Amino acid sequence: MIRVEGLSKTFRDGFKALIDVDLEIERGEIFALLGPNGAGKTTLISVICGLVNPTEGFVTVDGHDIVRQYRRARAMIGLVPQELTNEAFTTVWDTVSFSRGLFGKPKNPAHIEKVLRALTLWEKRDNRLLELSGGMKRRVLIAKALSHEPQVLFLDEPTAGVDVELRREMWEVVRELRHQGVTIILTTHYIEEAEEMADRIGVIRRGELVLVEDKRALMRKLGNKELTLNLHEPLQGVPAALAGHGLELADEGHALVYSYDAASQEESSSISGLLADLEAVGLRVKDLHTRQSSLEDIFVSLVRERH
Repeated sequence: MIRVEGLSKTFRDGFKALIDVDLEIERGEIFALLGPNGAGKTTLISVICGLVNPTEGFVTVDGHDIVRQYRRARAMIGLVPQELTNEAFTTVWDTVSFSRGLFGKPKNPAHIEKVLRALTLWEKRDNRLLELSGGMKRRVLIAKALSHEPQVLFLDEPTAGVDVELRREMWEVVRELRHQGVTIILTTHYIEEAEEMADRIGVIRRGELVLVEDKRALMRKLGNKELTLNLHEPLQGVPAALAGHGLELADEGHALVYSYDAASQEESSSISGLLADLEAVGLRVKDLHTRQSSLEDIFVSLVRERH
């Protein structure tokens, strides 16, 4: 649905916001773009949406070049920006209907009603925007982006400043849109949002796309596990006989932590050997539990590796 090839963007002051980005996004998928502040997420979205001109490379949306076939490409895209840029004195109904008209679409009250109901805005349709909460204003931005029935929806930090309940309701709206065949590109600071929603994940840092991976494959490939052994008696240090296992002391000596590759086929025998060595040195284990690394752990480690 979206193809980005050799895309670079250098601003007038010489700042390189994007560096040779290649990316393909499949029709009907949810793609999450993660990265620290200033990494290039919003610039990439802005170029694809035709709001910022690329320095090099090209972008197509469903085969339409975003420069040479701007109108056709842009008509397929809905964009929900970070900033709450609403016309304070207009009503919800009027501002969403007006957005549809900007794309040359004929009036369709039934579609506007459907969008407002899906976003729990129907009861607020006659309210002026200045009367709405921040969460409701953000929903209005989504409604405006959906007013012209786009095939691609960009959500740039869509749930920033939205409480947890509203965030989860908005996730349901996004899932329903994907079910209807809409391709969704999401940027977010909430790692759990990407973990919950995305089919694939891209990580961008300093303008470079450092990783694009299926979410489950990424978790398998980079996800580590930790085995925490809670001891009956605290230790001052890791016994020499256990040095080969790479253990770390935790909880003021009351626990030993063993990290291992969740995907490795050899770890079960290594854990068995660890437990046997613990018994051999006379350490009694009171309790044990494992923890799978989260997407947040993976993201932090990726960014740190390329620092």
